[in-house]
Amino acid sequence: MSTAISPRRTELASFLRSRRDRISPIEVGMAPGLRRKTPGLRREEVAQLAGVSVTWYTWLEQGRPINVSAQILDAIARTLRLDSAERTHLYRLAEVPIPEAAARADAITPTVASILDAITGFPAAALNSRWDLLGCNAAAAAVWPRLTAPEGSRNVLWELFVTPECCRCFVNRDIGLPHMVASFRADFAQHLDDPAWIDLTRGLTAASPEFTRLWANHDVAAPPTQTMTYRHAAVGELSFSLTRMDLTATPETFLTVWTPVDEVSRHRMDWLLAHPHAPALDHTH
Repeated sequence: MSTAISPRRTELASFLRSRRDRISPIEVGMAPGLRRKTPGLRREEVAQLAGVSVTWYTWLEQGRPINVSAQILDAIARTLRLDSAERTHLYRLAEVPIPEAAARADAITPTVASILDAITGFPAAALNSRWDLLGCNAAAAAVWPRLTAPEGSRNVLWELFVTPECCRCFVNRDIGLPHMVASFRADFAQHLDDPAWIDLTRGLTAASPEFTRLWANHDVAAPPTQTMTYRHAAVGELSFSLTRMDLTATPETFLTVWTPVDEVSRHRMDWLLAHPHAPALDHTH
């Protein structure tokens, strides 16, 4: 009988440790103590607060294939102060039955393609949960020609993290990238045995120290909604708010529309659409 720990349980163990490390004893009403080897709560403290045995919680954090109920997971989630995205992530990793999303889509329907073509004033694109670009309109191609080119990577995360620094256009990286990686990790929990997801994650880790650092945090979150700012050589900075809509006809896909947040961005977007062949990259800065 095999005793190998499954990838899902290994991920669960790492996630629990990372969440435990971020909570100080003072936050939960415990004395900090004089000799602490851990930056946050100890295993026995989590077990005590959650109302479970220390041995059982230790086995869970070691990734052992033990049974776990939703009630116990709720107690652990409360103890570790998990938000809704983190709680869902915990359930998936612990293999507690929840409604699972269907398999990732690799293409969009003709109807969705027509919708993209009909959106003419703002950038719009269809992506799957792995951040692969499945289709986009002319406005998106004008703003992000590297990503949308036939010979391009066609993956948003790869474009953001692996593109040489001289050619990067995403301005507020410190705000946007941690949230994007956290959203990707939340979806990754459903695809731990999928070679495509594994290959992408390994490739990003090998190619980008920045991605590796963020991935090691084990943060999970809902898809980002904050304002994104991009730099285009022909028009300068463009700031957009994101609107994301799930596409029920193609599982695990969504339509994202980038709407200019101010008149300057709107005017620059209009100019760019009128001059679609304007240079997109500035190699002098």
